[in-house]
Amino acid sequence: MTTITITSFGTGHHDDPRSANPVVVDTKPLRNPPEDPAVRARMTQMTGLDRDVAFYVMTTPGAERLAEEALLAVFDRLLTQPDTDVDVHVSCVGGRHRSVAISEELASRLRALDAVTADVQVVHRHIDRPILPTTTDITEGHA
Repeated sequence: MTTITITSFGTGHHDDPRSANPVVVDTKPLRNPPEDPAVRARMTQMTGLDRDVAFYVMTTPGAERLAEEALLAVFDRLLTQPDTDVDVHVSCVGGRHRSVAISEELASRLRALDAVTADVQVVHRHIDRPILPTTTDITEGHA
């Protein structure tokens, strides 16, 4: 059986996952809870596994399109390279919020498709790492 492995990670940790020809999803254009003063205090210690964070990320303009494009890219890979495992690398800066939420959303959508018979696995590489300094921290002198 084909396996789809979705790996969320933070590029700020400098140990990106490696695999040949992964589907790459960059979530950095989406809203980041630690950079938003309106939700920062409440969501910084949460992750993309928390419902509030996932909702926040998925209601960002462009999030739905990003998730759909990722889904189509994985589906295309399954069609053009049957019987080949698919690696999906989903990045943000810290690997705790945006990449986790999008990875979980993509996994959920793939599991819901009757046409996808692959085993879908999700790995959150940096979800337990410390919060990295944000643009807000740097501009306010807190880094």
